[in-house]
Amino acid sequence: MVDAAPRENSALLRQGANAGDILTAVAIPATREAIKAYGKSAGVSAPAQCPGWVSTWIETNNVDAVIATLNAKGRPVLSVALEVSHEGPFRIARFLSGKHANGNFPATDRNWLATASTAEIESLIGSIRRARPDIDVVAFDRLITDLDGLPNPLLKLISTPSPNVALGVDLVGGFEAVLTRTSGKKKRKRHRSQERKYDAVGGARRIVATTEADVNAMLDAFFAMKEQRFGAMGITDVFADAGVRTFFRKLFVDALQKDPSPFILHGLDVGGKYRAVTGSSRAGNRMVCEFGAIADDELGYVSPGEYLFFDNISEACDQGFDIYDFSVGDEPYKRQWCDIEIQHADVLVPMTAKGRLYALGLKSTARLKSAVKNNTTLWAVVKRLRSGVRGKASPAGED
Repeated sequence: MVDAAPRENSALLRQGANAGDILTAVAIPATREAIKAYGKSAGVSAPAQCPGWVSTWIETNNVDAVIATLNAKGRPVLSVALEVSHEGPFRIARFLSGKHANGNFPATDRNWLATASTAEIESLIGSIRRARPDIDVVAFDRLITDLDGLPNPLLKLISTPSPNVALGVDLVGGFEAVLTRTSGKKKRKRHRSQERKYDAVGGARRIVATTEADVNAMLDAFFAMKEQRFGAMGITDVFADAGVRTFFRKLFVDALQKDPSPFILHGLDVGGKYRAVTGSSRAGNRMVCEFGAIADDELGYVSPGEYLFFDNISEACDQGFDIYDFSVGDEPYKRQWCDIEIQHADVLVPMTAKGRLYALGLKSTARLKSAVKNNTTLWAVVKRLRSGVRGKASPAGED
């Protein structure tokens, strides 16, 4: 993290604070002061742009972070926290935490959204260009179209559909209504059968993390599950980095101090061992499953992830959520529940001539991914190839 902003950026920040009715846009390094100001001004946002996520990621990871803010009538109305990284010879600015950030929506003043214009969003981009002329592309990935009915202001810019769909469950009407729409009789029968099998080996307990010890125990289990799973698949473990692990530990521990907790861990303990773990966030009327994993052990055949999701979705109904969001990724275990397809969008803004070339490449790659995933036959072949690499099919309840 940068500890001191350039003098000209500090002047711009003061100008934005005292501009009266004048619209200003500034981009500054994510200093401690800037992060603190972001926390005070942030209004509605997706989980990965909320103050807790932003400050914790910057604190626990050595990233080149930038906060861009649009001010109107002397107050901030839109802020985005970005990290700048190298992708080959290109320098790209993306939402903090990369692929861990999904369903993105910037920190925004909800009252301003009704009058938000394309020109205002373009002025925000201009502030990034002025502050960081070294950035080749600004990439706003996996943008959700709306949050609680509020339109995503970043979609004032030209966008394309994200290649990966997200899936959700309509919770309106409660859990009984959900089951009625999704083969509920079969689900209840299977849930009872799973429970009997768990009872035979000591019983199952669904645990909500309420202490730091709970958080660390669940995340220890989760990281071990992911390490084993990704190793078997022969792909990079996106949770392996020490900074990423420290981030999630701090994020979930700090969330315990808030009511309601914005981030929640659930674990399925069977016979004194966690067999499934999910990490979720509250995003307005949505409960979002940010990640999940299951243990590949002697009880894997009982599908602990499936069992845990049954209870998680039931609880989300009881807590009054309208949607249970499985987040990005199309898997059979999600399709068993889901009746909503959530199409995210990507915005790529070239900032340099070199960036225009890279943006074209990124768009071509995204179109290719979409074409493959929308072709049932071709996507089935890809999945079989993946399955052959790792030696088994993807278990229910894991991404």
